[in-house]
Amino acid sequence: MRAVSDVAEHTLAERLGYTADTRLVIISCDDLGSCHAANEGVFDALHHGVATCASLMVPAPWARDAALRADPTDDIGVHLTLNCEHAAYRFGPITHAPSLLSGEGGFPREVDDLWQHADPAEVLRECRAQIERAMAWGIDVTHLAPHLSAITLRPEFFDVYLELACEFVLPIRLPSTISAEQAGFPFRRLAAEEGVLFPDHFDHDWRAGSRERVYDAVRNLPAGVTEIHVQPVIDTPEVRAITDSAALWIDDHELVTADATLRTLLVESGAVPIGYRALRNAMRAG
Repeated sequence: MRAVSDVAEHTLAERLGYTADTRLVIISCDDLGSCHAANEGVFDALHHGVATCASLMVPAPWARDAALRADPTDDIGVHLTLNCEHAAYRFGPITHAPSLLSGEGGFPREVDDLWQHADPAEVLRECRAQIERAMAWGIDVTHLAPHLSAITLRPEFFDVYLELACEFVLPIRLPSTISAEQAGFPFRRLAAEEGVLFPDHFDHDWRAGSRERVYDAVRNLPAGVTEIHVQPVIDTPEVRAITDSAALWIDDHELVTADATLRTLLVESGAVPIGYRALRNAMRAG
């Protein structure tokens, strides 16, 4: 076993068994379990497309269906969920957490609303329960990825995120396009100091629709591990009723399952596709 100082001197790619200049790419699907259309789209992307992992929204209405359908080999993390941004489609916490409820039922729609009212103790209890429920459902949880980055960029909630990553020995998603100065605290350094692994590169861009963002990311892949997120759903009346962004999510599904341009770009990049399980294995071995 390497000493801690030796581990710190190695890049993430090297800890995963590659050379430092290797390009590795995680193509992750968010919002598994959010609705039936998402379950269909995400599993199609994982089993027949280029996606390499997904994250499960445990409190959402279709999460149990997703857990029942998941294959043991699927690379699935927990999409820690404390917001439900949709106006008419509502769901809320799985624990008793009054500070995590909005006045209209379910989680608050806005991240700012969550930040203003959430009790960090209730956030910790709720997020821990979401991880434990996923595990109880048989999910071999590979990572943590907060919905809308709600607990990533606020110090008192980032403490919860880091505590759970250490408790369950799981890698996490952290943005690389937001600096410590912009966030107001050195979130990436704090995670690294605790031995928590995270991809080298992740674009914090939550606009619906991924095609041009994904093309650009693959064309310009740097050395190291890059995570690229998408939100694939199939076209159903349900998802079109949930959000005006449905057409863009539907396009994400086409992008990662049937788009020849993306497949060509991935081949031309020379990137090695991986999931978060590789990071989890390295973290637990380190």
